[in-house]
Amino acid sequence: MTDHILIERPESTPGVQIIRFNRPDKKNAITRAMYARMTEALQAANETASIRVNVFLGTEGCFSAGNDLADFLAFAMGGSMGNEVFDFLGALASSQKPVVSGVDGLAIGIGTTMHLHCDLTIASDRSVFRTPFVDLGLVPEAGSSLLAPRLMGNQRAFALLAAGETFTAAEAKDCGLIWKVMAPEAVEKETLALAAKLAAKPPEALKITRDLIRGPGEEILARIDEEARLFPARLKSAEARAAFEAFLGRSK
Repeated sequence: MTDHILIERPESTPGVQIIRFNRPDKKNAITRAMYARMTEALQAANETASIRVNVFLGTEGCFSAGNDLADFLAFAMGGSMGNEVFDFLGALASSQKPVVSGVDGLAIGIGTTMHLHCDLTIASDRSVFRTPFVDLGLVPEAGSSLLAPRLMGNQRAFALLAAGETFTAAEAKDCGLIWKVMAPEAVEKETLALAAKLAAKPPEALKITRDLIRGPGEEILARIDEEARLFPARLKSAEARAAFEAFLGRSK
């Protein structure tokens, strides 16, 4: 449903587009329709000069619990996976406008890895970051198998992506996954203030500087594609099916 992703362009922060997870009853787990909605928003930003910065926000106490496992289980049982997830990852990695995120609480799976593509992330001191890919019989996504080791070194990347260790906000800041940590009630206000500052800067100079910092994107997109080839096969595996069924059984 479209109201599970809210697209806001508030007059109080000109030049800023907010992409907000709004499915708190499911801990902002992301469905195929939600991915499609976010992709459309990122593409619209690329094509709209008045949008200068994209901001991702969640709800109080939860950024996102990651992909909706019911979608994954449906595919594992013979349904169609669709292209929505990987279309979004490509759009996020290829965003022509700066991307800022504000995290409060849970940031699981893609709720963690998407910050590898954000230019600045502010998180509350109660936030936790975890990627249980291997625990679900899966492999990393979002180019994280390339970006995380570059950012934090092999051992911390292995702890995050393979061992499935939980990172506190302080640990995420220490390894460079996020920029700042603050009180929960300050996260959204400070994230939007930061986005407004970026939106007010000379856009061409900001874009050139951002491109220089990030470097060519072809390698990242190629890794996203490589992960995307492996991911569906893992979803069909006996390991993944057993993990999904066990998880969904516990959550009922």
